[in-house]
Amino acid sequence: MKEASTIAISSAQEYIKAPLLYKGKVREIYGFGDHYLIAVSDRISAFDWVLSPAVPDKGNVLNTLSKFWFDQTTEIIDNHVVHTDVDLLGDIITDREIMKDRFMVTKKAERIDIECVVRGYITGGGWRQYQQTGEINGHKLPAGLRKNQRFEQPIFTPAAKNDVGHDEDISIERMKELVGAELTEQLQAKSLQLYNYAHAFCQDRGIILADTKFEFGLIDGEIILIDEIFTPDSSRFWAKDKYELDTEIDSMDKEPVRSYLASTDWDKNSEPAPLPAEVVEETSRRYREIYNRLVLG
Repeated sequence: MKEASTIAISSAQEYIKAPLLYKGKVREIYGFGDHYLIAVSDRISAFDWVLSPAVPDKGNVLNTLSKFWFDQTTEIIDNHVVHTDVDLLGDIITDREIMKDRFMVTKKAERIDIECVVRGYITGGGWRQYQQTGEINGHKLPAGLRKNQRFEQPIFTPAAKNDVGHDEDISIERMKELVGAELTEQLQAKSLQLYNYAHAFCQDRGIILADTKFEFGLIDGEIILIDEIFTPDSSRFWAKDKYELDTEIDSMDKEPVRSYLASTDWDKNSEPAPLPAEVVEETSRRYREIYNRLVLG
């Protein structure tokens, strides 16, 4: 992302002549013959609300960064990407310049309804669980851990997918009940392998990958990686030079949005007011920064 974009789109529907099958908070899935066409908008969400206005370059970063990581991790696990070449889409795309970096044509996989979360550091919701119970998703942890402390080994803390509302944190034993012991063990092993690879990659670029989440699917019984991977929307990135214990580390993502909303009197139960221009601009800059540091070095 060498040049900042001033264009932000809240939906790709006007640019794609294909049936819309699903619209999430950020992604839209379109029917495309034997495949899906997944478009990534610039919408941004917080506290289960989609906010306005959209954030320039956010969708481009999420999509191209996912493509980068999918390419990097094919030796660990296959993924759903077929191609990201806008010239192969013909007249289905009405504006190639706007759409060229924000779509993927993907295989159709049967989604496994588990969000596979790996935590390398004790922070966020995991820290809150630990403070209350001494555990995270059934993992009994040593006493005396400090906020943001790195685990000796990363831990796998799954969640059951909910298309409406929050995903539900579950134990590994509960995951085995839901999807079976063999699949649970395979997903855990792949998730930890992926995290360890990316953590080392990020360290070399002055970034800490604190935690992340994956989604997997099945095609003919084979596990593949789907959705997105190691993006600011699915991962917690910290700059190494800002890392410290016992504090709230400013993460390299939509932290300006969260901080701004926390400073207002918004009740989180009604539609929030539009974000100020400076918050949108800073958020856009952060998304570009994480892309540039990871991909361009």
